[in-house]
Amino acid sequence: MSELVLTLLRLGFLVLIWLLVVVTILVLRRDLRAPRDARPLVATAGPTSKPAKARPERAPKVKTGPRSLVVVEGPLTGTVIPLGTGDVTIGRAADSTLVLDDDYASNAHSRLTLTNGTWVVTDLGSTNGTWVDRSRITGPTPLTLGHQLKVGRTVLELRR
Repeated sequence: MSELVLTLLRLGFLVLIWLLVVVTILVLRRDLRAPRDARPLVATAGPTSKPAKARPERAPKVKTGPRSLVVVEGPLTGTVIPLGTGDVTIGRAADSTLVLDDDYASNAHSRLTLTNGTWVVTDLGSTNGTWVDRSRITGPTPLTLGHQLKVGRTVLELRR
């Protein structure tokens, strides 16, 4: 082959490599970008008022809070996790309560903890973040009935 043909092949190969690099960067930017209507969710602090005086004991109330965590979108749609008093961990790790086979979820992505009768979700330093109702959480955030929790491509909801 002539030297001109070899030089053109080398340049063509170099252009293809750079094109691959640019396309890869664009795809990563798109995947890591937050939705346009996303807004930071400010964690609400607990009540600051003084505790009420002790009252006479009454019959225990029937628990009306959430009793299960249901997967409403994603590959595990329909999966129901009964809630007790223990923590619920979500991630790709095999020891998680809900194991996700999702490239957008971290090994230890988030944790739900029962605190003072309220389920609180905490992001465990995941790359893509944990979202509550299209808002990325930045600290421990209370989760109530009907709010949607998004971890990777999976959407979960607390239900009775």
